[in-house]
Amino acid sequence: MKFLSLSSRFLYMLAVATVFVSCKKTESESVENSAVEKHKKPNVVFILTDDQGFEDVGCFGAPAIKTPHLDQMAKEGIKLIDFSATQPVCSASRASYLTGCYPNRIGIHNALMPDAKIGLNPEEITIADMLKEQGYNTAIFGKWHLGDAPEFMPTKQGFDEYFGIPYSNDMWPHHPQQGPIFNFDPLPLYQNEKVVDTLNDQSLLTTQITEHAVSFIQKNKNNPFFLYVAHPQPHVPLFVSDKFKGKSERGLYGDVIMEIDWSVGEILKTLKAEGIDENTLVIFTSDNGPWLSYGNHSGSAKPFREGKGTSWEGGQRVPFIARFPGKLPQNKTITTPVMGIDIFPTIAALTNSTLPKKKIDGKNVWDILTGKTTTTPHEAFYYYYRVNELHAVRYKDWKLYFPHKYRTMEGQPQGKDGLPGEYKHIDLKKMELYNLAIDSVEQNNVIEKHPEIVKTIIELANKKRNELGDALTKTEGSETRSPGIRL
Repeated sequence: MKFLSLSSRFLYMLAVATVFVSCKKTESESVENSAVEKHKKPNVVFILTDDQGFEDVGCFGAPAIKTPHLDQMAKEGIKLIDFSATQPVCSASRASYLTGCYPNRIGIHNALMPDAKIGLNPEEITIADMLKEQGYNTAIFGKWHLGDAPEFMPTKQGFDEYFGIPYSNDMWPHHPQQGPIFNFDPLPLYQNEKVVDTLNDQSLLTTQITEHAVSFIQKNKNNPFFLYVAHPQPHVPLFVSDKFKGKSERGLYGDVIMEIDWSVGEILKTLKAEGIDENTLVIFTSDNGPWLSYGNHSGSAKPFREGKGTSWEGGQRVPFIARFPGKLPQNKTITTPVMGIDIFPTIAALTNSTLPKKKIDGKNVWDILTGKTTTTPHEAFYYYYRVNELHAVRYKDWKLYFPHKYRTMEGQPQGKDGLPGEYKHIDLKKMELYNLAIDSVEQNNVIEKHPEIVKTIIELANKKRNELGDALTKTEGSETRSPGIRL
């Protein structure tokens, strides 16, 4: 080097610097490209409401509730008009969404109470568990309701973050039947595994859940994520923030739905602002149909029969909207039947995730959502309720009901302003058959006209009874699994 001229030294140093910068740039680009490759995995946002009826969205026919963000979401994506929650009750339905199983397969029935002796078994694989294996960050904000013992809470079931309540928002000392029927303790609000407050007023809860969701998206814009937004509303008691109070033509219930719609809008707006809108699947649906005994504080299942707590269509058929720009069609209505058990395996397929080794019941319905097929991969759908009672089976367009007891508000005084009316209980003593393709409101029992269909469905039902059991026929199932047992 000392024998080089000054000009030669300069050129040499310049060349070395150029090579150094080039190497650093290549290294930087490699890291950046690696991040881009990692984030090609699609984000998933699953928004679940509580007791929202089929008709309670503008694009599903709501006559007096404005839902501009959900309506726009449907225009930019798809809506399913034959989507059913797996059971017409909170805990069972939520277990199904998260695991892809009929809830009775995994020992979850009805709605779990505070201090329940059981919960979702941590040995079951949730969507969050599955996606964490793929490097996803995961969070749930809202209502859990799958067991409130520490070993059953979200952070033990695949979720990195949790903010919300452990069970339904009416399980608190302000319940209208506190004393004569219930004796609830204060309603805890959790941040991860710690109780940070007890609630006497839930007016800000929808806003707080939304703020947590927005913050989570912003923090994870460079990482794949699964966000589960489980709104406690519009389950009674109804609460809404001041910004939506009195804004609806449908009273307090409509105000609540409008605020949920606002929340969806905030989430969609954040996805766009962070530049990850086109890499995110967003799903919106409900855990079951409306709680009809609460009258003007209840939603609407119209045009379907009955509501929450029944296996009639109004109890389980709920609104479903999905949006994934460039991957799902725009402004498309899908009529093929899909059930809550199908969410898990569909997300698994979309994210190239491995399904659990233990048996699940759902099927990948991505080709239905994209419009590639109108044929369901299911042989039949099974409508269990209460503690393992098989109430009905759907085979193609046919739905056969077996003898069972159900509740109705038909002919009963409606509840009002947060107080429930009393159900009448009906004993369905004989099987009934309905063709949902031409009679989705289930008014015309055609069982006498189609003995061959009845025979086929009974054979399917008996096969499922042997697998999962049926309390109504005192059949023991051979393939059920135990829930988690509280320590």
